[in-house]
Amino acid sequence: MDEHERPADQYPWVVVPGIWGSDAEHWQTRWQEARGGRAVRIAPASWSEPEPADWSRAIAEAVDRCARPPLLVAHSLGVLAVAEWLTGSAGQRAAERVAGAFLVAPPDPDAPVFPAAAAAFRAPQGAATVPTALVVSDDDPYCSADRALAFADVLGARVLRVGDRQHVNVASGVGAWPEGRHLLDGFAESLPGA
Repeated sequence: MDEHERPADQYPWVVVPGIWGSDAEHWQTRWQEARGGRAVRIAPASWSEPEPADWSRAIAEAVDRCARPPLLVAHSLGVLAVAEWLTGSAGQRAAERVAGAFLVAPPDPDAPVFPAAAAAFRAPQGAATVPTALVVSDDDPYCSADRALAFADVLGARVLRVGDRQHVNVASGVGAWPEGRHLLDGFAESLPGA
């Protein structure tokens, strides 16, 4: 690793935003822009009315564009999409193609505030096939901390609690979220072969 490179920089990244994608001020977009060509964003056809199969296809295509196994960097609905991809029929192949998954602020599909347009998405159903970290905000309006911890348990994910950060998005005021980038680097350092 180059002396100026941070631990997560040794991997390509696949950015998996939530419903509607992440806007220009979102930390995911800012991180992606800082990485240039070393980060790719998924491109599902169903951003506003998400379909799980379409998002799984988009994740697989983005991973295939990476020269080496990437880190998946997901937020909100992207967390559920990644969880589905890692635990579904693609899970075993994913284990050979992905270095790890950094999942931030999952929404709860059973919560009343969950977007009706994304009703086809489910809570995690099984263990992830790659090292996984789940970032949990204690006051997330889209998912209680207890429910997020249950998701982490099902996935076999390492839990990273960040206190009161709401949904860890633009509205929560995290900006470029340097704290999150530090967490991503710590997660990257823990990966096999790092």
